[in-house]
Amino acid sequence: MTNNAKGLILTSLGVLIMSLESLFIKFTTVSSFLFSFYIGIFMFVSMASTLLFKEKGFVKNALKSSLPILIVCSILMGTSNIFFITAVKTTTVANVVIIFSTAALFSALFAYLFFKEKITKNIFYASFFMFLGLYIIFNDQLDIGSFEGNIYALLCTALFSISFVLLSRYKEMDRVILTAFSGISLSVIAFFFCDELVIDFKTLIIVMVMGLIISPFSRVLLGNGAKYISASEVSLLMIIETIMAPIWVWIFLNEVPSSYTFIGGSIIIATLIVNSIYTLKRGE
Repeated sequence: MTNNAKGLILTSLGVLIMSLESLFIKFTTVSSFLFSFYIGIFMFVSMASTLLFKEKGFVKNALKSSLPILIVCSILMGTSNIFFITAVKTTTVANVVIIFSTAALFSALFAYLFFKEKITKNIFYASFFMFLGLYIIFNDQLDIGSFEGNIYALLCTALFSISFVLLSRYKEMDRVILTAFSGISLSVIAFFFCDELVIDFKTLIIVMVMGLIISPFSRVLLGNGAKYISASEVSLLMIIETIMAPIWVWIFLNEVPSSYTFIGGSIIIATLIVNSIYTLKRGE
């Protein structure tokens, strides 16, 4: 098996497993803050346990080299996760993952604003169609909850994109340590908004499976797969989550997106595919 084929398989499997996260969130009825508090703890436990197998002094050296930016990114990612969980609980999964799929667009915008990185012409063209798709989705006035959920999804995407831009600049930062810190940030932030910390056994099991297995395992596969393929190929494969997440929820919970989501989402997905193929052909 070639390295490229290995990368495609690992990345695709990682994204497919990641697409189950929205379904697991929908399975629970607890508040988004209570869910966030416990998922953060389990994410930390899962990632911290892997650090036990690292060489002695590895964590100390990693923290010494990038502690300030590590703290900033972990807070951004933790807050982004809270917005994501709240969005999934407030509006349809299709709306959330489609809005989140525009993260690459926001990353290009923030990279320009923060570091003056050049924006290519294809990003300008893609931006127009993505914003058109977002406008159609946000124009859905079926209920106020849907609109609020869209706002949460947009905030989630913006914060995640900022953290992604920072990570692109500070490549030496260890991703396992970052994920562990993100879990702690997620729990600490959520703690201050929780009315109580009591959770039923069924919900605890769901959160444990997601926090200990689904979230970390999918990211390990994604991270390993990304070593063998280009960033453009990874972006193209991320569309699997955009498509599969709503399908899982439709199969198990019979949640059907509105016609606005179908139309706007189709425009965004088509734009992502065309832009990724163009970037691949250009050799980036």
